[in-house]
Amino acid sequence: MAKFDVVVPCYNYGRFLTDCVRSVLDQSVADVRILIIDDASSDSSVEIARGLADRDSRVRVVAHASNKGHIATYNEGIDWANGDYFLLLSADDLLAPGALERAAKIMDSCPEVGLTFGECLVWRRDTPRPFVNFVQDLRWTKQDLVAEMCRTASDFVATATAIARTTVQKAVGGYRPSLPHSGDLEMWLRFGAHAEVAKIEAVQAIYRKHDSAMSNAYLAEMLAEYGQRKAAFDSFFETCRDRRPDISLLQRQVAHSLADQAFDTGISYIRQGRIESGLTLLRWAMSLDSRMRYLPPVWRLLRMPGPEGRQRLLSLMGKSKARRRKVLQKSAAIPVLRADRERQR
Repeated sequence: MAKFDVVVPCYNYGRFLTDCVRSVLDQSVADVRILIIDDASSDSSVEIARGLADRDSRVRVVAHASNKGHIATYNEGIDWANGDYFLLLSADDLLAPGALERAAKIMDSCPEVGLTFGECLVWRRDTPRPFVNFVQDLRWTKQDLVAEMCRTASDFVATATAIARTTVQKAVGGYRPSLPHSGDLEMWLRFGAHAEVAKIEAVQAIYRKHDSAMSNAYLAEMLAEYGQRKAAFDSFFETCRDRRPDISLLQRQVAHSLADQAFDTGISYIRQGRIESGLTLLRWAMSLDSRMRYLPPVWRLLRMPGPEGRQRLLSLMGKSKARRRKVLQKSAAIPVLRADRERQR
């Protein structure tokens, strides 16, 4: 019978802790251990955690005397784990019924699979808790996680659903201290380079969205977010270069996709009146993707209101008069070319 180790990092999430731990203890697998690591919370987290441990011998508590930060806390949990399978579950998230059993069925039958993940529901503040049925019909597919993440330049693996084979987790290693905001993305890339990854076609967890969530303030500044994503990919390419023969292609895909997304966000910021932030994003996008340096995506520039708006945008971006004239000519020609094509049809 598979043994599960679940680490629950907690920092001032005492109000959520009981629900989180209960969602693990109520799983359909019997052999599970839970380690709550409190990172010097100032609320009642430690008292609640110790109460849970007193009521169930499967729960242990480690309380830090001083705050070590989430990366060090995560890595402490990875060092502690020694069961067959491992999960890092934030104290404000919940496991869906049957989540551990579904992951175990896949990895028990497929030794080459080192990581499973699935769908994650969002539970927003002041809304009823989502109801999730126990899924009897197990459906899953293998994923080339590295290729898909590089193509989209995004992290689509919800951490609360990421149940790993512990031996692979140990081989992959811990979280990078240099990546405090994109460590998950880089971690999943490493998993994808070391083992097969399975996507479960079922809700595996519930992510609680609330005002004090750690990522809220960070995601408000998208330039930092894009920069951290790029740093995660760069770290992966540097450390796992010998594990992918298509590394050069993957690097180009990441650069193009990140630049594409940043450019769109920059245009959106400018339209909202956040001119300086928008221009910073546009310049960053063009520095990342050489194609954008020579000709920014004209069809997106056409979203700006009228020729005057496009002229102002290009002027602010620091383009030369000749370049501005060339781009504006291309912009003006697009409606004509479209009309010609329509007539030809």
